[in-house]
Amino acid sequence: MKRITLTMLVVLVTSFAAAQTKSVSILGDSYSTYEDFMTPATNELWYYAKNVAQKTDVKNVRQTWWHQVISENGWRLCINNSYSGATISYSGYDGNDYSARSFNTRMDNLGQPDVIFIFGATNDSWAGAPIGDYKYENITKADLYQFRPALAHMLQWMTDRYINTEIYFLLNSELSEEINSSVKTICKHYAVPVIELKDIDKISGHPSVKGMRQIADQVNRFLKSNNK
Repeated sequence: MKRITLTMLVVLVTSFAAAQTKSVSILGDSYSTYEDFMTPATNELWYYAKNVAQKTDVKNVRQTWWHQVISENGWRLCINNSYSGATISYSGYDGNDYSARSFNTRMDNLGQPDVIFIFGATNDSWAGAPIGDYKYENITKADLYQFRPALAHMLQWMTDRYINTEIYFLLNSELSEEINSSVKTICKHYAVPVIELKDIDKISGHPSVKGMRQIADQVNRFLKSNNK
């Protein structure tokens, strides 16, 4: 009888511990890429082990911001669906159609996580994507070529699809004021917390090893302050 009771106790403790281990998915751009850790594997990369020093000093996946956040919180990776150069809208660099790599196109491939980090809007800002108007209903395909309705469409769909999932938006430093204010306004509409990053160290416009650590620290501080 004691053996049965002890076995049951071990099962309960193990089940409880498993329930406390959150799974995390990332929907991002180049800042969150790393070779062999992407879904789909065909997504374009910025970070990889044999990258040239002039491009980045990040040479190990453990140096990425997301790997540090996940490991330091005792969580596990579900899916990292990040794509270098990706925009939230369908508008890319030089007026090209970026719908194939858009956040709106990839947002349905994140598995079943407990936590989602969206790290985007950087390329929309850099590419000078059309801002558009604030629009929360009757968003058309044509609207998705403008940043504001594209972001609203994405957050509407994700908050409806990923029920009881913690969703956070990471907002890069040094973006245009229009992008910053738009992200804050639209995320507030959908009750998605914004982690506004400050003073991130970069090489070629991308987080260095130091910058990755700074991002991880700022994310962890935000989560701790919000009791997550």
